[in-house]
Amino acid sequence: MPRSVDHAQRRTEIADAVVRVAARDGLHAVTIRAVAAEAGSSLRFVQYYFPTKADLLTGTLNHLEQLSHDRWRQRLADLADPPPPRALIEAFCTEALPTDEPSRAFHLIGTSYAVLAMTDPELARHPFIANIDRLESRITQALSRAQASGELAADLDATAEATRLVMLTHGLGTSVLIGQHSPDTALAVLGYHLNQIFRATAEPNSTSPG
Repeated sequence: MPRSVDHAQRRTEIADAVVRVAARDGLHAVTIRAVAAEAGSSLRFVQYYFPTKADLLTGTLNHLEQLSHDRWRQRLADLADPPPPRALIEAFCTEALPTDEPSRAFHLIGTSYAVLAMTDPELARHPFIANIDRLESRITQALSRAQASGELAADLDATAEATRLVMLTHGLGTSVLIGQHSPDTALAVLGYHLNQIFRATAEPNSTSPG
């Protein structure tokens, strides 16, 4: 009998070749021909799975995003279900920072993709922003849970704070990529900010003697 083809594995191998080219030469250098050479495959082989450069980039981004989500879930695996709000948020933000090769690859390609999508309508059609919106929504829910249990100040705007956390993480990640700050410094800044919003601000109600 003919051996079955693992199409998912082949897509993964091509996506890994995209990551290597992008990490070495920049996302602008990613072409179907360059990726085929990197993967040791034919041009036609790559085009069978990813007919256009946009397909190649979005497929790779989807692959890296799934890997990032898997690592995020692994960080939460030993915690209660649902995980404590701070632990959930800290796990997401830590995973989103480029502190090792897998997270660096995801941040590098995601940031470069966003820049290219500003002027490329085909790339802009990828639901990249929608994915970030879903993350913000989940962080908002975690902050609201923390607020309800008295871990956060009652007047904190959970939606605005979730947006700020995502933007802070992206900004810190970019600063690490360009060599402005080290991963340790980025993690320290993140911890400092989380300490500010999760510090004990709720005080028990008390009645003054009349």
